[in-house]
Amino acid sequence: MAANKYRKKPVCIEAMQITELNWADVAEWSKGNLNFCPLKEVTETNPRGICWLVNTLEGITKAVPQDFIIKGVNGEFYPCKSDIFEKVYEPV
Repeated sequence: MAANKYRKKPVCIEAMQITELNWADVAEWSKGNLNFCPLKEVTETNPRGICWLVNTLEGITKAVPQDFIIKGVNGEFYPCKSDIFEKVYEPV
């Protein structure tokens, strides 16, 4: 049996790209669903190890600088890596 193919319905979402400079604005916009993470997670792409905790429908997820925080169609918030975001969304 072959899998069916599907295309995403055109839906407008709100999103903000998070940086070290605007994270407080993103936290306010997300109505408290974004919190600074006290633990450093140093990686090659995040040498300062800064991250945030995002309350999602599936539980707590981490976001790092340059990730997008998306407000979903039901008012939920979740992070998305910038490369994925740019493949899926375009400005309106």
